[in-house]
Amino acid sequence: MASYDGSCHCGAVRFTIETDFQELPTCDCSICRRKNALMVKVPEQHMTVHSGSENFAEYRFHTATARHFFCKTCGIYPFHRKRVTPDFFGVNVFCLEDFDPEGIPVRATVGKGMA
Repeated sequence: MASYDGSCHCGAVRFTIETDFQELPTCDCSICRRKNALMVKVPEQHMTVHSGSENFAEYRFHTATARHFFCKTCGIYPFHRKRVTPDFFGVNVFCLEDFDPEGIPVRATVGKGMA
């Protein structure tokens, strides 16, 4: 497993994840379609937030279980705490430094049909 540093656009939110990037899921729910983020699923013990937690804005919708985090300053969405697997984070890979998703399988997931 490799370690990757990430941040929001302004740098207020900084974090590190450890992952092997087996796949990059997309989702068709109403918020993910609008964000157009490419995600990696990371167990909570493989993610560390170094700074910026005081700068989080949080958004919940539908069942109000998943927690979507945004930077209050720049508005970038770096990650969310997942609804179905709350001990995992969905991390926006476009917030990772020097990361190229080329060659990693992308898997479409159905989110809009979840009850």
